[in-house]
Amino acid sequence: MGGQPTERSMDFKGSSRRLLKLLRPERGMALTVLALGAVSVALSVLGPKILGKATDLIFAGIIGRQLPADATKAEAVEGLRRSGQGTVADMVASMDVVPGQGIDFDAVGTVLLWVTAIYAFSSLLNLFQARIATVVVQRMVFRMREDVEAKLARLPLSYFDKQPRGEVLSRATNDIDNVQQTIQQTLSQIMTSLLTIVGVLAMMFWISPLLALVALVTVPVSVVVATKVGKRAQPQFVAQWKTTGKLNAHIEEMYTGHSLVKVFGRQKESAELFRVQNEKLYEAGFRAQFISGIIQPAMMFIGNLNYVLVAVVGGLRVASGALSIGDVQAFVQYSRQFSQPLTQVASMANLVQSGVASAERVFELLDAPEQRPDAAKAVRPELVRGRVEFEDVSFRYDPDKPLIEDLSLSVRPGQTVAIVGPTGAGKTTLVNLLMRFYEVSGGRITLDGVDIAAMSREELRSNIGMVLQDTWLFGGTIADNIAYGSQDASFDKIVEAAKATHVDRFVRTLPDGYDTVIDDEGSNISVGEKQLITIARAFLAEPAILVLDEATSSVDTRTEVLIQHAMASLRTGRTSFVIAHRLSTIRDADVILVMESGRIVEQGTHDALRAAGGAYARLYEAQFAEPLAETE
Repeated sequence: MGGQPTERSMDFKGSSRRLLKLLRPERGMALTVLALGAVSVALSVLGPKILGKATDLIFAGIIGRQLPADATKAEAVEGLRRSGQGTVADMVASMDVVPGQGIDFDAVGTVLLWVTAIYAFSSLLNLFQARIATVVVQRMVFRMREDVEAKLARLPLSYFDKQPRGEVLSRATNDIDNVQQTIQQTLSQIMTSLLTIVGVLAMMFWISPLLALVALVTVPVSVVVATKVGKRAQPQFVAQWKTTGKLNAHIEEMYTGHSLVKVFGRQKESAELFRVQNEKLYEAGFRAQFISGIIQPAMMFIGNLNYVLVAVVGGLRVASGALSIGDVQAFVQYSRQFSQPLTQVASMANLVQSGVASAERVFELLDAPEQRPDAAKAVRPELVRGRVEFEDVSFRYDPDKPLIEDLSLSVRPGQTVAIVGPTGAGKTTLVNLLMRFYEVSGGRITLDGVDIAAMSREELRSNIGMVLQDTWLFGGTIADNIAYGSQDASFDKIVEAAKATHVDRFVRTLPDGYDTVIDDEGSNISVGEKQLITIARAFLAEPAILVLDEATSSVDTRTEVLIQHAMASLRTGRTSFVIAHRLSTIRDADVILVMESGRIVEQGTHDALRAAGGAYARLYEAQFAEPLAETE
């Protein structure tokens, strides 16, 4: 624990300033919080001074009752000096005492009523301040969440390819929640503490500059302690939240793939990896909390030393008659009030450091490179018919490793283009370029003569329906999932699309039919049924271009045949791109493209390519020879 930290803060000061800038839209309300805090602190600071008057009245009454009633104050002081009680004489001389008169309870009661009213009004203002501060913080965090959501929509697909989902979710949820908690607990408290320090310091110098200087002796020590400990704690908070993100990523992966984990018997390995990450989180959290937790007891110790110094020097000043006992009492209270906010500010250091560490992670997400923005003046084809052309297209994920080089392809409206080839040949990449999930490195892609880079992504994708091998459903009814891409679709249209894709046949067997609620994992329906629903979703959208990436890979043979017939009627008048590994599903395609290493090595119809005896023929024969070889 005493060694060098393994993680360091990226930019504590910069991130803190950036976090405070997020409050700028609420500066009006923030100034109101500041004003209420200032008035509340001013009233609470006046309290001890006024309460000291009550102490002086009580003490003066006690002393006055013991003095001869027939003597004046000057005579009583002189008598005390003659009797050798010089210290007491100095005290009486500095007091507002009437010989022979006891405690003036009416005056004491009036002072106590004033103090009660002042503290009550101060607490009321403090309540209003806390209420407004809560609104300020919640609005700020609301905007931060909106910024993160908008940022996620602008990030390129490559960002999510490199980031574990759990890590991204942790930044968008846990880290923002931690920022909210930090600001909520520290904003008004730090403001109040700083105002209290200023107000109390002013009162202390008003009562006794000497005692004020004595009280200030411990301030540099407090600052040094807080700074030194804070610098060692901050890197540990950074490590804590980074490890939290990694742990969340692991949990999310294991929960999503829990069936595979069990099938392959990897429960022990998964649990061991969880234990390792959990242990790292425990160590980072322990170090962060322990190191930052040193601040509060250290500050309390320094505050107690301050209290002792003030009490000793104050007692000597009372004995010399330089101060009244009420002023010393008030000063002792002020010394407590002075050290308390210092302790509070220091003890909140762990919260602040944790919050800033989380803010750094959120800002890192917000600062991630975005996808290239749409053109300022987006264009669109006058009529989208589905003519697609790839003109000398080049693309690479890694600048040093070309994937697609000088690829050219022309697809007429209504054509069905099948894309086949070994894994890693660039089949899905070709479709991703068409969807502008990635931008081409060279050349261009046109839709009906218009460069898709000049179109807005929303306009481009609204004309393309896509069905992936990995199905995605959200928590909701089956009808809602089918209508996801066509929000205004009527129920009759939904049923029509369901019948065309043979979804209707199994939905009718469910107790609630189309109102059956499925979870986001679709665990209450089969894999094939999930895929049918996603196909129905694309059917209902009626796009000009269809992209089917192994869209029938999870359905049975009979359903596959039915879907092939349904897709044949749907593809009429529409351009279709079909990525397939099962070559039996693409025999009727107008054009079959065979890709290898990012290049189109063959193209033609099924019969022509088989007759040519090239790459396609070898793929076809290998695929259909395998079952025979295995049978033999």
